[in-house]
Amino acid sequence: MMPVECNVRLFDELDRLLDRPELVVPEAALAELEKLAGGAGEEATAASVGLDLAERCHHRETDAAYADDAVFELAQADDVTHVVTNDRPLRERLLEAGVSVISLRGGSKLTINQP
Repeated sequence: MMPVECNVRLFDELDRLLDRPELVVPEAALAELEKLAGGAGEEATAASVGLDLAERCHHRETDAAYADDAVFELAQADDVTHVVTNDRPLRERLLEAGVSVISLRGGSKLTINQP
């Protein structure tokens, strides 16, 4: 949803920060985006764009039903090196667990936050 809400060119920014990133989205996050996209207003538009962008990513099942928990679960996988989120509680939880987090730096640029 970040591209709409924060005017971020997400894939361009990820390419700038990482060398050929392989992008993964948990199924629970997709389900949450689908639910939000069914509404109205800017949040629904952002969720709809998020769903479109997620089609460029690999989708993975997790045991978690809640999107934040699913992201955290995937972050524990050996092949995951960074998580993209602008959600402060999730970002703090990930950093405390030793996971690098990519988030909005200001304006429309992303930065890597190290644990």
